[in-house]
Amino acid sequence: MPVSAIDALRRDERFMRAALALGRRGLGNTWPNPAVGCVIVRRVGDADVIVGRGWTQPGGRPHAETQALAGAGSLAKGATAYVTLEPCSHYGRTGPCADALARGGIARVVGALRDPDPRVGGRGFDMLRRYGLEVREGVLADEAFQAHVGHITRVTFGRPGVTVKIAVSADGKLAGPGGRPVRITGEEASAHVHLMRAQSDAIAVGIGTVLNDDPLLTVRLPGMAAQSPLRIVFDSRLRLPLSSRLVETAREVPVWVMARADAPVDPEQRLVDAGVEVMRIGCSALSPGEGASLDLGEALRLLGTRGVTRLLVEAGPRLAAGLVEADLVEEFVQFTSPEPIGEGVTALTPLLQAKIDTQLPNLAARMIGHDTMTIQRRN
Repeated sequence: MPVSAIDALRRDERFMRAALALGRRGLGNTWPNPAVGCVIVRRVGDADVIVGRGWTQPGGRPHAETQALAGAGSLAKGATAYVTLEPCSHYGRTGPCADALARGGIARVVGALRDPDPRVGGRGFDMLRRYGLEVREGVLADEAFQAHVGHITRVTFGRPGVTVKIAVSADGKLAGPGGRPVRITGEEASAHVHLMRAQSDAIAVGIGTVLNDDPLLTVRLPGMAAQSPLRIVFDSRLRLPLSSRLVETAREVPVWVMARADAPVDPEQRLVDAGVEVMRIGCSALSPGEGASLDLGEALRLLGTRGVTRLLVEAGPRLAAGLVEADLVEEFVQFTSPEPIGEGVTALTPLLQAKIDTQLPNLAARMIGHDTMTIQRRN
């Protein structure tokens, strides 16, 4: 019985969702490469059967396509490959994945997105067509864009994609009087934040958060400690205490500190001796003088040169405002508790919330336990 165009699209979307789910397994572990997913499907009688699957491995190699081909073996011949990002067409440490798919006997490739990397940029799909493969592009492109937004932001703008996360009380506070730490959200929301950490290349906080909370910033979900991200502190004057939990664990999970170019030398040496890497950058033109803030755009571009693609910022109000003012945020995630705090530190001013709404108009919300998670993204 002939397959209708609608049925064919539904089938392609179903298997692309499977590929996207596989790709998410690599989030936080594949930088500087994107976390790609791939499934290989062939028709067996009246059924579509997945005969190979793969996702980008830690450190970015092997790629998803070669992993899936290895699993499929000879069953790849005449099959369809579903790939969440355009197969690479250039030679690096390995040959092009587009070439590998063709040599593996794949007859059809369904891709979600073109890769904006200038080394690819449509060449992968073109290579497949030159080999005689059928190519379909754009299946679940919006979902794939969100999965690859860090990679896309880095190759397009030279910086990681930034997610800002805050937790606020029902009355809009994120800390008690004087910045005193207060438990705001429940266990379910806390677990979700740890999953967000595990799926990020790096996590960043401002020095105020360190001084007030002494956070560890690792992943504390069962069996996932090894997926703790690189930890970054924006610390213009190098006030990070040697007694902080971040410094004490710097040789176990890396810590990078972003400081002003004119920050004192002696604290840097002590931090370096403790295993912390210190990077010096310029000041924001918007806040010159002794109390000047770091140039967050320069800081993020420096992280981009180091290969960071996905940056989770667990921000206080000043750092959140700085990133939003500089238009450097791709995603703003807010966890809101049903309980008020009363007197304390206000999370977002009306002006800042208005800017977030303008820059990140794509809004979604759902419950995480008793708390509400709101996600705002760019269109």
